[in-house]
Amino acid sequence: MDLYRRLVVACASALIAFGLPKQAAAQTSSGTAAATGQKDEHAVHRPVDAGATPPLHFMQDGALFGMLNVQGSPRGDTEVVFQNWWMGMWGRQAGRNELMFTGMLSLEPATLGRDGYSEIFQVGETLNQQPLIDRQHPHDFLVQAGFIWRRALSNRTGIAIGAAPVGEPALGPVAFMHRPTAVENPTAPLGHHIFDSTHISMGVVTATFDHGPWVLEASSFNGREPDEQRWDLMDPGAFNSWSTRVWFQPGNWQFQLSHGLLVDPEPFEPGTVARTTGSAGWFRLKNEDYDAAFVAIGKNATSHGDRHAVLAEASRRSRRLSLYGRLEVLQVESDELLGEPMEHGQVDPVTTLTLGGIFDVVTWRGARGGLGADVTFHGVPASLEPTYGSRPVSFRVFFRLVPPVGSAGRMWNMRMSQPMMQPASSHSAH
Repeated sequence: MDLYRRLVVACASALIAFGLPKQAAAQTSSGTAAATGQKDEHAVHRPVDAGATPPLHFMQDGALFGMLNVQGSPRGDTEVVFQNWWMGMWGRQAGRNELMFTGMLSLEPATLGRDGYSEIFQVGETLNQQPLIDRQHPHDFLVQAGFIWRRALSNRTGIAIGAAPVGEPALGPVAFMHRPTAVENPTAPLGHHIFDSTHISMGVVTATFDHGPWVLEASSFNGREPDEQRWDLMDPGAFNSWSTRVWFQPGNWQFQLSHGLLVDPEPFEPGTVARTTGSAGWFRLKNEDYDAAFVAIGKNATSHGDRHAVLAEASRRSRRLSLYGRLEVLQVESDELLGEPMEHGQVDPVTTLTLGGIFDVVTWRGARGGLGADVTFHGVPASLEPTYGSRPVSFRVFFRLVPPVGSAGRMWNMRMSQPMMQPASSHSAH
């Protein structure tokens, strides 16, 4: 508990030191270059006059989805749900030092309730002290609160330390909410608990070394997933898990390879999970129009068997129209889906293909509201056809609202351990 109190005090102190910006200084001419790996010759850190307060940079992103969700299976529901999250980053650079604070909130405990939203074949976390099945859990009210300090050793090299009572360790690709290929898709990937579920870890410390396009990270964290009390601010636990991750980020590309050991992540699945992921992403941006592609592979190795997943996403935004697609092939734990003991370790392959789009119908002071829809086709293994059907089709119709862009851009391809700013001579893709 003492470590958690120290992390909370440190994060609060960092926020107070930053202050709330009346008008954050613009970092890039496009407003988004720093977050996406797009080179901008104007994104140069100019020296600050002696005695002057360094400018405060601000980055934000978020989404509100009001959605009619129809899951086309006897195991799915038809419902109206409201998903939402907001995240901000405040950063200040003085000389060779940079300090950044991150905060992420969600009202899903109120708008989704304790059971989240219907998504067939999805598993992870608990409800009423039982595994949550065929539903995607809601986020906690406090999704992230952390800070990172970076010290530049040269124009191309730096070290950093980050800590958070709630945050993400160095494990897996960029979380799906911040991937340009997934931001317009209202549904979490089925492989979320193989790729990026640790983005809501309750306690994490990360050390980082970066040199040009290369970044090496290592984390110690609490491996237990959050409990079902969504309004509490923390679920304290031992820092019993670890991870390491390497990034190679040339130009518009991001490649990552990571491995970690999670101790007792699920209350009803005790034991150690060895998670390994690899991913490649490409992103080309012009103002707020973009093209993006992303592929990832992942593996959860447990005492009762291994689970593998493959994910591919693509998206394109042009003017007011956004198009997106997602293909997943993963092994699901059939015993858990059917409510049977998991010691048998039976896994079966499930395939899903989602195609969708959004058309922005209203803009106001930089905020954008759009009408969207998508459809998901499911390939079901023979062992699950009696309960799920042979070829279920799900669809969603929704209204999506996103906030205005921050002075330093949207949080596309951002992660907690990554400083907002970097020297203009660095080739790292942010």
